Amino acid sequence: MSRNSNVSRKTSETDITIRMNLDGIGEYNISTGVNFFNHMLESFSKHSMIDLEVDASGDIEIDDHHTIEDIGILLGEAFLQAIGDKKGIKRMAHAIVPMDESVATVAVDISGRSYCNMNFSFKNDKIGDMTSDIIIHFFESFASSAKLNIYATAEGANDHHKAEAIFKAFAKSLKEAIKIEHDQI
Repeated sequence: MSRNSNVSRKTSETDITIRMNLDGIGEYNISTGVNFFNHMLESFSKHSMIDLEVDASGDIEIDDHHTIEDIGILLGEAFLQAIGDKKGIKRMAHAIVPMDESVATVAVDISGRSYCNMNFSFKNDKIGDMTSDIIIHFFESFASSAKLNIYATAEGANDHHKAEAIFKAFAKSLKEAIKIEHDQI
């Protein structure tokens, strides 16, 4: 059973190609044009053990919204394609990840239904070169396309640490949820 995908999407605002291997070793090659988002996706790949290649160009001279939103949509599509019929997977999992003064909790259910509940906010409009409020929209886009439930909470004083804890907790919870628990019948 191969749990891989290769998807692409081209619009008037973005041109994106994504390759994903759910049974990888956490290797990544990420290029989105948004450096902080690259860092978050690299962290996601490393901590989920999902091999991930993202090659994206978009209208970031306007802002990062279209690029990050479309990557969220396409990552969800790649995940849905790679997870296949879901037979034998654990399906539900959660993780709590601290990062310095911050902590994030993320729970996922690969249910076939999409729902996203994000309970956190950021103090600053930007984290590095990334608009902070797009993080919630990224997860909403991913959940919608991947047809899974994501519930996340985070606390902390430093926006960078809080965002990174969220992405790492998402990675850890997804890593656990996609594990094969029993042989497919």
